[in-house]
Amino acid sequence: MSYDLQAVIADVEVLRGAARDLPAARLASLGQGLSLMPMTDALFDLVADGSDVGTLGFWRLPGGFERTLADWSTGGPVAYVEAEYFGGVGEQRAAVWDGGTIVLGPLQVEGPGFAPAGSPISQALRRLGVMASVGEDEFSCVGLGRHRHGEAWIP
Repeated sequence: MSYDLQAVIADVEVLRGAARDLPAARLASLGQGLSLMPMTDALFDLVADGSDVGTLGFWRLPGGFERTLADWSTGGPVAYVEAEYFGGVGEQRAAVWDGGTIVLGPLQVEGPGFAPAGSPISQALRRLGVMASVGEDEFSCVGLGRHRHGEAWIP
């Protein structure tokens, strides 16, 4: 089985405000007051400024979009996350902006295991205020395993 996700995650109100000016943006609710904005092809094309993709080591962060994420983060922390797995092997990347600057990452891990601090996405979610129960990580706590592919989040 595969899993892939490229998305912006933030407080519901922060993303709702950001999405107002982006007709291609679609939001999905996560747990603990967060929303997810999948990086669809249409959204990518809308927010890319024509500069190189690959800034900060991400596969699908549109050129110049990190400045937009920094702007959005003046209303609260904003994470950009990527994950791609097949058969339990793959990669995760995450970064968090807050107050207009990057405050976590970019973090990256390849392979099946994670550091004691957790996966990059779980660390980013923790920075967004997610609180996981004992025996559960932040990724599972907000329901990121609900859909196996990013576009499946769009109703």
